[in-house]
Amino acid sequence: MAHPDRYLLAGVMGWPVMHSRSPKLHNYWLAQHHLIGAYVPLAIKEDGLEKALRALPALGFSGCNLTIPHKEQAMKIVDHVDPVARRIGAMNCVIVGADGSLSGTNNDGFGYIASIREAKPDWRADQGPIVVLGAGGAARAVLVSLIDEGAREIRLLNRTPARADDLAREFGGPIKTYAWSSRNDALEGAAMLINTTSQGMVGQPEHDILLDKLPTTALVSDIVYIPLETSLLAAARKRGNTTVNGLGMLLHQARPAFKAWFGVMPDVTKELRSMIEATI
Repeated sequence: MAHPDRYLLAGVMGWPVMHSRSPKLHNYWLAQHHLIGAYVPLAIKEDGLEKALRALPALGFSGCNLTIPHKEQAMKIVDHVDPVARRIGAMNCVIVGADGSLSGTNNDGFGYIASIREAKPDWRADQGPIVVLGAGGAARAVLVSLIDEGAREIRLLNRTPARADDLAREFGGPIKTYAWSSRNDALEGAAMLINTTSQGMVGQPEHDILLDKLPTTALVSDIVYIPLETSLLAAARKRGNTTVNGLGMLLHQARPAFKAWFGVMPDVTKELRSMIEATI
């Protein structure tokens, strides 16, 4: 909670980190809610992570976000890790307790689902088969959130099939794996297509999936937000599918962290979105 006798502090730890949009995002909310404080980038190398995290209480930080390469290593350092972060296998948020203890959580799944509902308020995970491309860290957060939302059938595809098989065994439930070579056919009858890979991101290879068998009623989501419209989203939009880019996930995952640190649940406004879009 905010206190009049304390300058509020939070930040994002990563290496590199200066590209992060999180400082603009959180500092916007601090100003909007008339809170005196700052959210800063913390350039921390891997070998300095434990010292940096343990210094947070003494420096007066309420907590921090974590980005590459710290999301997994931090789980071995903090005092408590919540069940969601444990299931995902990574954490992106550290909360400093009143006693100086460090708690870890992962808000990526929350951010993903909130971004989908912002774009399509009547969306439900059980409306039909969901195709997920990728089996990395981002996919883990998305899969956990979809399962928790009641998805009945998730078709998981990854270029390295063993990684997809490992996730299917770990999470179980509605996940079934498909060969990458069958990615075009796996779209038949799907209610949703989600890209969690780096394909389509600036500097990365373009998407190589054909949408011919995907129903035009399906929702197409890409967690990439640089560029705001990937080649996958552009192709989907042109054929009439509703599309959701990755910016909403970034914006919404920040909300519960801000509340945990400063006691206020902020909103994602058009002004905020426009401000962040202008930096991309």
